[in-house]
Amino acid sequence: MTSWARRAKIAFIGSHGIRKTTAAHAFANVMQRAGRSVEYGREVVRDNPLGINEAATGEAQLWVLVSQIRQELELAPKADVLVTDRGVVDNFAYYVRACGMADRFAVEPLVRAWSATYDLVVRLTPDIALRPDGVRSTNDACRDEIEAILDDVLPRFIRPDRLVTVPASEVTDSFDWWGIAERLAALVGEPLLVDGVRRGHRPRRPSAATEASPASRPGHPGAPSPQLEFGLDREPRRP
Repeated sequence: MTSWARRAKIAFIGSHGIRKTTAAHAFANVMQRAGRSVEYGREVVRDNPLGINEAATGEAQLWVLVSQIRQELELAPKADVLVTDRGVVDNFAYYVRACGMADRFAVEPLVRAWSATYDLVVRLTPDIALRPDGVRSTNDACRDEIEAILDDVLPRFIRPDRLVTVPASEVTDSFDWWGIAERLAALVGEPLLVDGVRRGHRPRRPSAATEASPASRPGHPGAPSPQLEFGLDREPRRP
């Protein structure tokens, strides 16, 4: 497989409870089906030791912003495409809200500069009801406030040609992510498909004999690099 000369990064952003994780997994699945290597940046806020949701402080959201950037720095060089569940833009919106609609730690210049590192940003909009997941807030007012901040900052941080908007209700098993994958490839000036792979075609898995060979075992000098561990070669479940 020929890797892309320039790595790509795509962020799925928005407020909470709008199927970002489902969308990011589905898109990563498509990129792997195109034969491309993929790294996945999970939502870092769930690891926040300082508090989340309405109780989050400015310091807590600053931790999230810094952790988001650290994760992207670590993962971006490892694959053709880095797919992130959230980005600095929507995390900045949560930070501003937690700081009482102010930039207490003067991070906007960093967020503005880092926003330019995304080749494409997919914003999911909240046209579905919030459902409890045991972690994130189910407060509609809180979600509306985050969306209002995003409406304000997105035009300043993300160029229009690098932004795609998708209603959350459209993120189902039938949504076609190939068009967005093709757009990402065009933006970085690279072919989407690896030679021998057709659009929508799944790369052939190794045969049973190959999988049983010593060279296919983890740790063997000839073993292939491990793939993502969350099953991107499977179709995503309907939310």
